Amino acid sequence: MGAHLHQWPAQGRVHHGAALAETLPREVADAARIVLVTTRSLAGGALVAAATTALGARLVGTFATMRAHSPVEDVLALAALLREKDADLVVALGGGSVIDGSKVACLAVWRAISDAGELVGAAASRGAAPGNWDGAPPGPRMVAIPTTLSAAEFAPHAGYTDLAAGRKYRALDPWMVPRAVILDPAATLETPAELLLSSGIRALDHAAERWCSTAPQAFSDAVSHRAMLMLAEGLPRVRAHPDDLAARALCQQAMWLSVMGGWSGVPVGASHGLGYILGAARGVPHGITSCLMLHAVMRWNAPVNEARQRDIAHIFGGEEAGPAIEAFVRGLGLPTRLSEQGIAAADIPGLAARWNGDAPIATNPRPVRGTADLEEILQLAA
Repeated sequence: MGAHLHQWPAQGRVHHGAALAETLPREVADAARIVLVTTRSLAGGALVAAATTALGARLVGTFATMRAHSPVEDVLALAALLREKDADLVVALGGGSVIDGSKVACLAVWRAISDAGELVGAAASRGAAPGNWDGAPPGPRMVAIPTTLSAAEFAPHAGYTDLAAGRKYRALDPWMVPRAVILDPAATLETPAELLLSSGIRALDHAAERWCSTAPQAFSDAVSHRAMLMLAEGLPRVRAHPDDLAARALCQQAMWLSVMGGWSGVPVGASHGLGYILGAARGVPHGITSCLMLHAVMRWNAPVNEARQRDIAHIFGGEEAGPAIEAFVRGLGLPTRLSEQGIAAADIPGLAARWNGDAPIATNPRPVRGTADLEEILQLAA
């Protein structure tokens, strides 16, 4: 029997089914200077207004210009604001890009990084582990209030993008995980339906790729399987009844479970990896990349994990995982094909050539030998 390591992130609390207005004041009681991070689309809404009221006089600055995929320029601008305001806490209110961008900006402050070259140079390999979180935490740290189902708020790593080069990088530090998360289902009400539902497919991607790993662990299996069952129930309910807060809360707990298998060391695979390429090179949103790639990767991987895939197929009402997942995504009114995102067959070789040999494509259950294999996968979603 081999030895394995399960690592818990440095996250103190997750409030679920919680009301932001009641929970946030308690989470920031020990802070004196808080910066609120969000997006332009949320800045004028009721959710940000409620957070602003809850923060009160502790709020010393607001950064509302974090764009999709957390561009290097936006991360550095936020880091500069954190230094200028001498912030001792960040409250990140938004989806995965807001939360990831806030995490990387905190890292930039901790490491005195102030230019793009340094920030790109701070990237870690996608196969690296976060390490231990002993000792005193650096400052500022974060409280996260997610408005999507991407699950970025539970991870000690974060993605950020060099838009000019069209490449996405990964920062890693055990303290980057938010110290607390507030899962308020009402916080998702201002999120457009396509964004919310597609981020739910991102959560499904987390769980499905780990369930289909060729090196499974019991803990990962338990949380991944349960997450898929909950998403299979919850996402159609949210689409059919947008005001159903119980369904939204169910999906929030499912996406929380969907990433926990990673703490057991079980990796994801080519769906995630190709998603990073599509996001950086073509600006495809995080959730939509999973809508496009998860079914295709399942089809390509079937020769090596067909039995595991059959369990997923049955959850989603089919006999084969790839077709069952694609039908489920279609049923949510979401795209499943590259052509629907303006990506033609002629673009596929160039996209495949962007892989640098790193994980998570390198940890795919069916070994990816080179760009020809990636072209095959991408053709399955053309």
